Amino acid sequence: MTTAPSTRPPDAAPPLLPLVAAICLFAALLWSGSLHVVTPMLAQIASAASEPTFYSNALSGLGLIAGGALAHWLHRRGHRLQGFAQACGSGMWVPMLASAMLGVAVSNLLWGWTLSAGIWQPLFAPFVSVSPTIVLMFGADIKTVLTGGVLGGVVTPPLSVLGASVLCPRLGVPSVVGVTGGMAIAAVIAFMICRHLPWVPAPALPRGPASPPAPAVRTGPVWVLRRCVADFSEAPFFGSEWASLGLVAGALIAYAMAPASVAYGSGLLPQILAAQVLTAVVAVSVWRTRWARRPFYPTFVPVVSVAPACVLTYDGTAASVLAGALLGALLGPPLADRISALLPGDFHPFIGNVAAMAVATAVIVPSLQLLPGITTS
Repeated sequence: MTTAPSTRPPDAAPPLLPLVAAICLFAALLWSGSLHVVTPMLAQIASAASEPTFYSNALSGLGLIAGGALAHWLHRRGHRLQGFAQACGSGMWVPMLASAMLGVAVSNLLWGWTLSAGIWQPLFAPFVSVSPTIVLMFGADIKTVLTGGVLGGVVTPPLSVLGASVLCPRLGVPSVVGVTGGMAIAAVIAFMICRHLPWVPAPALPRGPASPPAPAVRTGPVWVLRRCVADFSEAPFFGSEWASLGLVAGALIAYAMAPASVAYGSGLLPQILAAQVLTAVVAVSVWRTRWARRPFYPTFVPVVSVAPACVLTYDGTAASVLAGALLGALLGPPLADRISALLPGDFHPFIGNVAAMAVATAVIVPSLQLLPGITTS
């Protein structure tokens, strides 16, 4: 959920220790024949990568990570096909991903008891909130990576579970309201804790806009198309066309193999994708002048909140797809931008994005039932 340039220089070299340790651990498990013991955890981590877009499928998550790895490889070599830079353009994609994956692992280890047969819980929440943003704010040092992973896994899940499973049913709003609201509150708590951790440095650079490139280059038709695609993977701080293509391709393959394995078994993946595509096109087209003046504008916000929530709430009717896409695209981005602008300088601005997701979804989705043709009944 990129909202501002990284607080670290673009050429900061990510540490390889977390990646090397993960590879060694995987090799040891494979050699000892114990891989089956951790396979469910690995599947949870892979699935968590696709949860923000409501796909909830390990194959889709693996597609996201594979696409992100390709984009990172192209970026490190300065290839002309690299696309939009990931991890806020910091070059810290590897440590950011390591912290995010550690956050999901800690989340499942500590809060897995909240799961029961047939009951979903948002244990993926650290992957797109506290864990990666601590790395993006404070750097790629191994202590920061571990701090992000542990803090994200400890603080975020209980608040998101409380919001999604307890508060949202009572309030009659979609569970994404509780999930994203929990992320926002957890992030405020986590960043306040970071102020008192002696090994966590202050942000290296002040948060603020950079000098934008020429508007003609940034907002042409090709750029609009690329930005629409990239917004699909913006929630986990990838924001890459390659990552988005991998994410969607994985979801489509999984849907072709077993429709009930995607989108929480709803069978509504085609409608969700249609709503997200329409939302992305409207949001980027309407707000592209903001993109021309800034390094980032949160047009992805309704793509991963209002649009899919409307589809799941109203069984994918055409009216719900259209209304959710239009209202989400108009309300979500400026609301996120406004909330982010009010945050302290040592708080990552993604907090404004997830807070806006909660507010916009809570307002728009219930209101749609007043319109004709929204429901199938």
